[in-house]
Amino acid sequence: MQAKEPWFPKFKPYQGDLDVTPVQVDEYLPAGKSIVLGLQHAFAMFGATVLAPLLMGFDPNLTIFITGIGTILFFLMTGGRMPSYLGSSFAFIGAIAAATGYAGVGSNPNIGLALGGTMACGLVYAAIGLIVMKTGTGWIEKLMPPLVTGAIVMIIGLNLAPITIKSVSANSFDTWMAVVTILCISVVAVFTRGMLRRLLLLVGLCSAYFVYFLLANVMGFGKPIDFSFISNAAWFGLPTFHSPVFNANAMLLIAPVAIILVAENLGHFKAVSAMTGKNLSPYMGRAFFADGICTTMSASVGGTGMTTYAENIGVMAVTKVYSTTIFVVAGLFAILLGLSPKFGAVISTIPVALLGGASIVVFGLITVAGAKIWVDNKIDFTKNSTLIIAAVSLIMGAGNFSLHIGAFDLGGIGTATLAAIVLNLFLNRGEDAISSVSANAENSVTPVVHH
Repeated sequence: MQAKEPWFPKFKPYQGDLDVTPVQVDEYLPAGKSIVLGLQHAFAMFGATVLAPLLMGFDPNLTIFITGIGTILFFLMTGGRMPSYLGSSFAFIGAIAAATGYAGVGSNPNIGLALGGTMACGLVYAAIGLIVMKTGTGWIEKLMPPLVTGAIVMIIGLNLAPITIKSVSANSFDTWMAVVTILCISVVAVFTRGMLRRLLLLVGLCSAYFVYFLLANVMGFGKPIDFSFISNAAWFGLPTFHSPVFNANAMLLIAPVAIILVAENLGHFKAVSAMTGKNLSPYMGRAFFADGICTTMSASVGGTGMTTYAENIGVMAVTKVYSTTIFVVAGLFAILLGLSPKFGAVISTIPVALLGGASIVVFGLITVAGAKIWVDNKIDFTKNSTLIIAAVSLIMGAGNFSLHIGAFDLGGIGTATLAAIVLNLFLNRGEDAISSVSANAENSVTPVVHH
């Protein structure tokens, strides 16, 4: 009889050469190196822990605090077998904007509605995780093949585009500063190497911030940055917590984001599995469940919905360090940052124009990531079913086409996601059946031989 696998692997010290041999999931490094690598992961996550909450009108201080706690909980609940940092999911932005009427500037006045919906989404996601723990991921892959997952990811980016463009259209100066931000991020992304490239959002945003300061504060072309918040803020203190409000319509709008989280995380875990050379499929159910519980926990106190993050894949690709203990260090660092109102005050000084420019890049990259799924999986667009599924779902998402079921509003992303899944099940099954009939007919034809 096979012995039951322990929840945690037996962690062992790394003995190899960092320049040659990768650090495996169940290995750990000395404290000094662990701290440096943990800091790298935390900084790489600034797009998810700072930019994402700002785009939803959430408190970035609270978010980074909660993501730190969530990352450590994720480590414990997955048994330290899935290397990942939990950050704010951009998939929530469209649904939260629809549920709360948020315009993309300042604090979200209806944050309670967003929190209640996010808690519901987390519970749905956790339930999916429990099912996967019992049944495996085969049914998910059948329900959401690469054609569907690629479309879903693209839908998120396209749906959010109008909100972003509107946020930088207030005046000519803001519009041009958004362009400068895009250029700064693009230069870092293309012309730098190594870790600097991995921190493209952070470095690009800092560069644009400096340009804005010169043009607005020094030369007087735009609204100057107000630094008084920083000097008045305390160095240490608890972030401001918020309570959820449970509204059925908001919950129905936001809960379907769980489907998107499953799709993106399935891809994330497969990528990590390929990098480490280890089969992580047996632990995907744990990861989904942990992610769902952390999302619910986060929203219960005012934080954003959580997801595993591709930025970590980039850092791991550069460093070749896959140790899960590194993420505990990253989580602790995030908690410390979240406990500093001074850090939150610095974040609050970022001009809306710069956030808008960064958003254009982020949402564009999300859209292209969906297209990359299609390319990597060699999706056949000569099939009419493929064309229809992609065409209909993308336009629904881009145009924010929303179905109303009684008093409930599915929202643009939810409707488009549902359309992609249902059309795939219906059309591909029909096309496969037709192809099968045609093949049988061809095989049954007896050639006529003329004597």
